[in-house]
Amino acid sequence: MKALRTVLAIAAASALSACSAARTALPPTTAGPVPGGGPRVPMTTPHALPGTTPHALPAATLGCDLTFEVDQANCTVAVNVNVPAISNPTTPSDLLPGLHPLDLRAAYRLPSENTAGTVAIVDAYDDPAAESDLAVYRTAFGLPACTSANGCFQKVNEQGQTGTYPAPNAGWDEEIALDLDMVSAACANCKILLVEANAPTFDDLGAAEDTAAKLGATAIGNSYYGPEWSGETAYDAHYHHAGIAITVSAGDQQSSFYPAVSPYVTAVGGTTLTGSGTSWTESAWTYTGQGCSYYEPKPSWQGSNGCGRRRAMNDVAAVADPQTGVAMYDSTAGGWVVAGGTSIGAPLVAAAYALSHNPQSPAYSYAHRIAFHDVAPVGYDWPTGLGTPNGVGGL
Repeated sequence: MKALRTVLAIAAASALSACSAARTALPPTTAGPVPGGGPRVPMTTPHALPGTTPHALPAATLGCDLTFEVDQANCTVAVNVNVPAISNPTTPSDLLPGLHPLDLRAAYRLPSENTAGTVAIVDAYDDPAAESDLAVYRTAFGLPACTSANGCFQKVNEQGQTGTYPAPNAGWDEEIALDLDMVSAACANCKILLVEANAPTFDDLGAAEDTAAKLGATAIGNSYYGPEWSGETAYDAHYHHAGIAITVSAGDQQSSFYPAVSPYVTAVGGTTLTGSGTSWTESAWTYTGQGCSYYEPKPSWQGSNGCGRRRAMNDVAAVADPQTGVAMYDSTAGGWVVAGGTSIGAPLVAAAYALSHNPQSPAYSYAHRIAFHDVAPVGYDWPTGLGTPNGVGGL
């Protein structure tokens, strides 16, 4: 792993008013008991994390801010502001800060495979440079070309059409770039399908999810999160496709979020990852989404989860701390940057599912706990679930 600069933690919080909407909604950081039993993660503000703006994490900037609307999602990418962007796309890899593909594959003991199916990424808005930026990343790290010309890469809109795409958006542009890079890092020989929703509403994202399934995805990664609301269970069908593993980022503040709380997805929390070679250390990332759902019942396979009769998130975890983040290339963000957020985990674990050649539902992981690195405390916990991948035997 390439060394990152020392972080000075900033402990300041600002109080903002809760989101309001015509439908019954719960702000993402509401404290108090969960209907059906189980505690909530205590929080004091609905939108704010330590920092100076709605975009702020300590020493990082979020691509999408921390304000929410009912039925709408935010992206979860966070860029480390302590490491200046490197604009030169041909910078040698040994000069690029952040975790590299070899680091991630070593930390999570991911196998190298010749073929492993298609990993779909669902995001909102358009990244016009998605394919060319992906080529920069893959070239830098010696990964095989993945282009529309060779059939490895495909970009479509939420209807599954090529050539006509949504409007660009800078924050979601960063998200798309990170997601594509993380699939590549974990599974260099996976095909990649990018499905761009018209907008970050759950109607549009759900339609894009169905398109990804229809176009033959083996696994689907979703790096976005929104506040829970009373109508969320009506959207669960979009995340329930037989034979397709679906992963969802937990979110970047301490609360439960949709769609990570859906019983049909693998909710991926965040860690701080340090080390190199064969020696790695992980701990729960302070700002990972976590906790008990207000509306989703506990799946039979989850067992004791601290949430009574409600679904608990998370199921598994991967690196998310921007201060121990990954190398990413996005021309809109200024070139090479170090990125984090629970955005890393959803595409990374989706690619790991593809590498298993037998993608399963989360129930399979709970029956194969030995296939995960248990992150302290011992046993299941909300921030990291069962732990981080130790190979693909639990996926």
